[in-house]
Amino acid sequence: MSEFPTSEASTRAELLVPMPDVVHFVRQLSHDLRNSLNAAELQSAYLVEVAEDAEIKSEVQRLRAMLSTMGANLQQLTGSLAQIRLTEMPYKAADLIEDLQDKISAQDPEQGAAITWDVNVADATLQIDPQLLQQALMELFSNAFEHERGEGQLEARAGVAADEFTFSLREPKKGFSDSTEKWGREPFRSIRHGHYGLGLLRTRSIIEAHHGRFSAHYDPPSSSLVTTVVLPVGGSL
Repeated sequence: MSEFPTSEASTRAELLVPMPDVVHFVRQLSHDLRNSLNAAELQSAYLVEVAEDAEIKSEVQRLRAMLSTMGANLQQLTGSLAQIRLTEMPYKAADLIEDLQDKISAQDPEQGAAITWDVNVADATLQIDPQLLQQALMELFSNAFEHERGEGQLEARAGVAADEFTFSLREPKKGFSDSTEKWGREPFRSIRHGHYGLGLLRTRSIIEAHHGRFSAHYDPPSSSLVTTVVLPVGGSL
């Protein structure tokens, strides 16, 4: 016999928690844990000072590094849930794409070489926060590199038409079966070590803060997942 009546068990299973409450909980939990980690790191620093054995000093220093990494990971987690605050400026679309290409090549030249670029943005200017928007676009490439990538080149395209800047990324994926209807609207859906399903949510939030649109669809004939970002053209240098 179940512990709860069927209707009550069903209600518990369908419990919905508003996202702002989840964000508040994660921030508070992260704050509490980081305080404890900071205290432990200070204590380990003291142990390094008083320890006389070289091997013990080395092990305590390794412990300090581990604690520091854990704190940085918690800070990154809360950062991914932070409210989007833009520092906008006029920025050439061509410069945005060039920045993106340079960053990908610097981080992973091999992956960078696996991208085919088709850029035709003329001298269009965007009104954007370059740093945040670059983070959002980099997330798309990171996902393409890491998640069920198929054989073949990634295709990145950027163009301007009807006062809109459009960026699309086509990535080869065979047997893709996920729904794209709520792409970037389902945090915590895909969780693994060090990754909590928040990247696309933040990407969507950054793009929409720029009054843009974000979408994805799977193209069966080419076995490709196509992600599209559309932003208004505007601003002057």
